[in-house]
Amino acid sequence: MKTILFAFILLLGTLPELKAQEGANPEKPRIYNPTADAQQDIKNAVAKAGKEGKHVLLQIGGNWCVWCIRFHNLTHSDTTLSRLLTDHYEVLRVNYSPENRNEATLAQLGYPQRFGFPVFVILDGKGNRLHTQNSAYLEEGKGHSPKLVAEFLQHWSPKALDPKSYLPKKRN
Repeated sequence: MKTILFAFILLLGTLPELKAQEGANPEKPRIYNPTADAQQDIKNAVAKAGKEGKHVLLQIGGNWCVWCIRFHNLTHSDTTLSRLLTDHYEVLRVNYSPENRNEATLAQLGYPQRFGFPVFVILDGKGNRLHTQNSAYLEEGKGHSPKLVAEFLQHWSPKALDPKSYLPKKRN
């Protein structure tokens, strides 16, 4: 009985330390904005992409989604992926959370949430939906595969979809 009482007292003594550690944890990244106007943000991204000869990559998810945060961190830390995004896409994160599910926007995009989160939608510079990508096919281990993500970004880039890219080269 003394051992149990001692263990209980020891546990009570560590609670303040546990609370202090809990408070010391950094806040989760806030890469999605639940109050953003997704419809207007998409219109702006499409207009900018159209002017720059790019596509729009919609990354749909929420701050609650660990895989969404992992994808964001990967694409910002991997120089190849960061370059592919900068060169070929206007990137927009569209929120899906209890605060704002963006249901009308997702309906217009063909209900991409059916694949889980994150989910990616590619629009051309006119706002036409070109592709919806289930992110599970880009995963490897406890994150996304840089190789698979790079292939995805390359295969849906404006150059990859330009018919001129597939014309035979003229010989001199």
